[in-house]
Amino acid sequence: MITESINNIKVNVTGGELKSEEISAYIKHAKGKFSGRTIKAMDIKVDGDYVDIDYTLEPIKFERIRRITGYLVGTTDRFNNAKRAEESQRVKHSLDGIMEKI
Repeated sequence: MITESINNIKVNVTGGELKSEEISAYIKHAKGKFSGRTIKAMDIKVDGDYVDIDYTLEPIKFERIRRITGYLVGTTDRFNNAKRAEESQRVKHSLDGIMEKI
């Protein structure tokens, strides 16, 4: 197994050898395929004329999304006064059948 870092991407090559130009081409392809994402690592398995590539991507930062009064929202900061009042008066239904006001 050969491990190296190219363009801050950890690259593991098993089953054979690849030229750095070919690895760079795989990295370029991956950046096009996963545009907007950061590639942390690539595991390249060489099998004769074929390669299998597994990518490890940086996790996407995910903002909490809730369904409030029929809308999918991350925050309620853009709600008007009527929608804010509706949200503040909603009732949470629990699994045990007891309702509680949020």
